[in-house]
Amino acid sequence: MTLSRLALLIALLPAAAEAGAWARDPGGTFIALSTERDGDGNRYDGLYAEYGLRERLTLGAEIGHSDGVQTSALVWMQRSLDDGQGVHRLSLASGAGAIRRDGQWLPLAQVALSWGRGLDRPNGGWVTVQAQLRVAGKPVDPALPASEAQAALLTPDFVWKTDATLGLGLPWGLTLVQDLRLEDRPDLDFSAKYAPSLVADVPGPLRLQLGVVQPLTGPGEAAIRLGSWIEF
Repeated sequence: MTLSRLALLIALLPAAAEAGAWARDPGGTFIALSTERDGDGNRYDGLYAEYGLRERLTLGAEIGHSDGVQTSALVWMQRSLDDGQGVHRLSLASGAGAIRRDGQWLPLAQVALSWGRGLDRPNGGWVTVQAQLRVAGKPVDPALPASEAQAALLTPDFVWKTDATLGLGLPWGLTLVQDLRLEDRPDLDFSAKYAPSLVADVPGPLRLQLGVVQPLTGPGEAAIRLGSWIEF
């Protein structure tokens, strides 16, 4: 598994829509499905896809569905800012789309800056840090969610996110992915979540992921995370 492929694991996180600091190879396609469900039954499902337009330029799209309350769609473009030399990778991504909530369509936009580097160790590894700003329109008469855990799955009108990810290659085709999610938004308290998962290669181009999401502070409940993806 190459470092560019490993970096894409962060795309399986809810509401994430960037491929990290590594660009997709020209003509390459990546498609991922993910779901996350907590103990209260709150759920987020996501479909993510990206395509390498040309060297250093990646086109991506994401569709997300939160608990039957919100559906979002986003198209984004990522541009590599580094020259491809050395160990550090830097990229900038921006996108636009829409959210459907309570029968209303709301505009959605975001921008993200990502840094990453590969780790020189047995079986490989990588580390990435991504800072993201997401802005959405406000509904005229928003429905109040039943709980803070459910509200945390919905897109607010303004949110800052930072994701720090450490991936460590293991024997037998396994990869340990450890993610720290930080989120600051005006409608809820600051939140931090730790999300470790195990990724397994299976025959063919398919990969499977199983993990948990554990809140450290702020709203939210412990959740199970499942993912699968394919590239060609």
